[in-house]
Amino acid sequence: MAQAAELVRQHLIDPEICIRCNTCEETCPIDAITHDDRNYVVLPDKCDNCGDCIAPCPTGAIDSWRRVPQAYTLEEQFSWDSLPPDSAPPEADASDGDVPPEVARLTEVANQGQGGAAPPPWSAAHPYIGLYSIARPVTATVTGNYRLTAEDAGSDIHHIVLDFGRSAFPVLEGQSLGVLVPGADARGRPHHMRLYSVASPRNGERPGYNNVALTVKRVTADRNGTPVRGVASNYLCDLKRGDKVNIAGPYGANFLMPNHPGSNLVMICTGTGSAPMRAMTERRRRRMALKEGGENLLFFGARTPAELPYFGPLMKLPRELIDVQLAFSRDAERPKEYVQDRMRARSDAVARLLGDDDTFVFLCGHKQMESGVDAAFEEICTAHSLDWSALRNDMRSSGRYHVETY
Repeated sequence: MAQAAELVRQHLIDPEICIRCNTCEETCPIDAITHDDRNYVVLPDKCDNCGDCIAPCPTGAIDSWRRVPQAYTLEEQFSWDSLPPDSAPPEADASDGDVPPEVARLTEVANQGQGGAAPPPWSAAHPYIGLYSIARPVTATVTGNYRLTAEDAGSDIHHIVLDFGRSAFPVLEGQSLGVLVPGADARGRPHHMRLYSVASPRNGERPGYNNVALTVKRVTADRNGTPVRGVASNYLCDLKRGDKVNIAGPYGANFLMPNHPGSNLVMICTGTGSAPMRAMTERRRRRMALKEGGENLLFFGARTPAELPYFGPLMKLPRELIDVQLAFSRDAERPKEYVQDRMRARSDAVARLLGDDDTFVFLCGHKQMESGVDAAFEEICTAHSLDWSALRNDMRSSGRYHVETY
């Protein structure tokens, strides 16, 4: 017991699971998280164990703790490929009477629905998390790789189908999986895992088959236009039928669709942010005969129709299933529009749905869209005598407002 009392409890980030999405660093209110070109790390002399970074992390890498005689330095953390062992004896945690502060904070967040990710919808199915790790992945076989956008379009987006054979890989609409790219980076270390949203419903891309679909955009330049070849996106887009892929996951316990009859979905997305929306829409389409009800309203943005994934299939969806609102920012044949513009154009419908306690909002796509969408909601609510700030907080705390941007 004396040994356990002398140990320091240190907050760390698991480099084997971390996908380097920067969510934790953006979330931390006191700038206690930083990174280099390899690892994300926690500053031991600055972290106050508030727990704000725990819930938003999509993989759980941030939820790592070690009891050590002396806190690991930043230099040590930057050098890791895996976490060091815990110095505490096995019985140490069991014998502690006090709840660790980060656990207490996380419990408070979950109960109040404040800070970090919103809790899942109350009727969402139970998700399976982390069945396969980076160290012990599952192997899937590519059974389809189709280009979704026109050959002359600026965006090369693929629909990739992965079959897991006899290996269990249960997923729900809104969950993600991690792709492990073979080979090593310029420093000779394995490539980081990349996370991709599943684009198919829970019963498979093809009903009854143990497979999932991904929506992947080939990255050839960064957001500043500088030429760069995306490691994972190019690897995936170049895969052929029969190729094998190592997968970790599933991940995601919050961005899940509701299951109860009568629930409404308001979906707002751009580009490959359409993946979870496609999964939810397809789930609803396959169950139309059950007349479970609920409205589905989709706002989908792209530069042109040729660069909009699933444009053809979207046009074939029955109007009684979903109201599709498309926004194109660079289409020569129509005025420039973004998703927030289409939201304003459908102001009455949006306000009516926001006023319904059975409405669930899902926003997915580029992070730049968040402020525009939030401003549109504010404007729509003001015009319809609703308080958006209060309504948004209430929807988040009750698991009805979900944002997943990158």
